[in-house]
Amino acid sequence: MIKAEGLTKNYGTLTAVNDLTLSVGPGEIFGFLGPNGSGKTTTIKMLCGLLSPSAGQAKICGVDVHERPVEAKALLGFVPDTPNVYERLTARELLQFVADLRKMDRRKAAERMDELLYIFELTDRQDELLSSYSHGMRQKVCIAAALLDEPQVLFLDEPTVGLDPKSARLVKEVLRKYAQGGRAVFMSTHILEIAERMCDRVGIIQKGRIIAEGSVDDLRRRVLPGAAEAASLEDLFLKLTGGEEYKELVKHLGSNADNVEAG
Repeated sequence: MIKAEGLTKNYGTLTAVNDLTLSVGPGEIFGFLGPNGSGKTTTIKMLCGLLSPSAGQAKICGVDVHERPVEAKALLGFVPDTPNVYERLTARELLQFVADLRKMDRRKAAERMDELLYIFELTDRQDELLSSYSHGMRQKVCIAAALLDEPQVLFLDEPTVGLDPKSARLVKEVLRKYAQGGRAVFMSTHILEIAERMCDRVGIIQKGRIIAEGSVDDLRRRVLPGAAEAASLEDLFLKLTGGEEYKELVKHLGSNADNVEAG
């Protein structure tokens, strides 16, 4: 349902994404992980048609995103890392605006809005201006807007940032149910625990290149075979991205703290 082949993005002499190839199938939640500046957001924007690639191609359900952009975008929903909204609209007005852009049937749109506002616990505040909403509430409105037309593919860039634990748990449950309907979810996150618990497969990108891809269990066996059962996704991530020195630094700081306390 999502396919990238040789996807590359250059900014002058800087290569932000380099010959990236991956695919995500129906019913799958794919976690896209990487250090800051590794190319995650650039990749997502190319897959959504918000950025044109310097080379390669991206397809959504077989539709080339850059050759047939309107058709491809009709098949996907996108939640950016920052929940920018029209602050002079209410939550319901924003959802209605999205429904009109999607050319949804008015009756179906109204029923779907009621459902999503209820799921995301926004019913009581649906007629308040979005300028009064917290970051987490805006994030939930953006996710609701992306889900409104039940697209075949959903892209989320750091979807749980700014959410309280209850809301983050709710979003995880909504995404799992969404994928179980035969759709595909592609999400980036820095919260490795969420990726480990939610994602069927993960891809780790560094300096614009995919350096590992597979289920967490597969990566455990390949990357840390001697400690596969005990290894967390965080252990794998640090090992693959050169974060071992960070762990040593933390140990060193802990040792110094112990020495100070003992003194």
